[in-house]
Amino acid sequence: MSAQPQSTGYRIPLFCAVTLLFWFSMYTCVPILTAYVESLGASNKMAGLIVGMYGLSQMLLRIPVGIVSDRLHKRKMFIISGMFASVIAGAGILLSDDVTWILVLRIIAGVAAATWVDFTILFASYYAKKETTRAMGTISVYNSLGQMLGILSGGWFADHYGWESAFLIGSAVGLAGMVGAFFIVEKFEDNEQKITMQGIAEVASDRILLVVSSLSILFQLLTFATVFGFTPLYAQTLGASKLDMGLLTFCSTLPTAIAAWIGGRYLAQKLGERNVIILGLALSGAFTVLIPFTHSLWLLIVTQSIAGFGRGFTSPVLMALSIKHISPEKRATAMGFYQAIYGLGMFVGPLFMGIAGDWLTLREGFVIVGVLGCATALLGHVLLKRVLAPRTGSGRAQDVSAGA
Repeated sequence: MSAQPQSTGYRIPLFCAVTLLFWFSMYTCVPILTAYVESLGASNKMAGLIVGMYGLSQMLLRIPVGIVSDRLHKRKMFIISGMFASVIAGAGILLSDDVTWILVLRIIAGVAAATWVDFTILFASYYAKKETTRAMGTISVYNSLGQMLGILSGGWFADHYGWESAFLIGSAVGLAGMVGAFFIVEKFEDNEQKITMQGIAEVASDRILLVVSSLSILFQLLTFATVFGFTPLYAQTLGASKLDMGLLTFCSTLPTAIAAWIGGRYLAQKLGERNVIILGLALSGAFTVLIPFTHSLWLLIVTQSIAGFGRGFTSPVLMALSIKHISPEKRATAMGFYQAIYGLGMFVGPLFMGIAGDWLTLREGFVIVGVLGCATALLGHVLLKRVLAPRTGSGRAQDVSAGA
């Protein structure tokens, strides 16, 4: 039966607040993580592995989380569990400053992030199916706002109270979010079927899902190689303090939140979802190529702010396309596949940059990753046209490919 109570007017504001607190708690250590582990004696390669393990653990867990969630018709329990894991990932810094232990904590953080599957699916269930892109745009705004506030706070605390304080403030905020998560509204339809093995196979072979997931691998590779990986380390070579590194990541993330709101709610309807994705990928790639050619912190901030707009345009629209055409009983499984597949990019991106930093230079790594981002925009133009073109007979599909 449905778990939805009679009065649910508060459900969207509460859910948005819990989402913001979740991502705040997860991202307080992001602006200083690579610099911190290198201060402990880690190589660029090891730093990249630590950052990348966050994505690898998500890649391994998100499909099982989605399938089990669809089988049990439960979303809230996974969200609460994710909040709890975020608390552990932050508070665990109290136990040791050993590099291996930091690696374990990032794995736990990835376990927490794996529950994002249920955040997105439960929030989408509050909206009509035709408003999926709007829902993903809205939740992406609070995702980005949480990341942005966590990043800025983490940089400030690390600058004033030491590296470890960034982890601890994240843990405290995560605890507040976990309390709020107990009050969010569970929702599913009374007649909604539980997913079967046949349904899982259908999801895994869905052409649109496979295409947008593949594009997201390259998109996440670009993001986690730069703003959530090695761009702060490059800023340090320009003389950036811990607070400056937080400010850089903050200024990269604020445009992402703005663009997610505009792209998910308005621009996708005007230009078409495919064109918004291509625009976002092109901006992200082009302004990553420019990183090595910036020789001042403020110029670096400007270039990465523009790249942030690209990320904000791309992310919610790709996420919406992964589930928009999927029936409700399969949506968490589909989102699990989507997020698990793009987790590969979250792992490979920082690992590649770490290897590039040791074997080549970070500057050359940024150029390679940026060119790959631009190539992904061209690839997206071709692949999305193929999988979405046959669907232009329906009004909904015309929304998907409008402006092509």
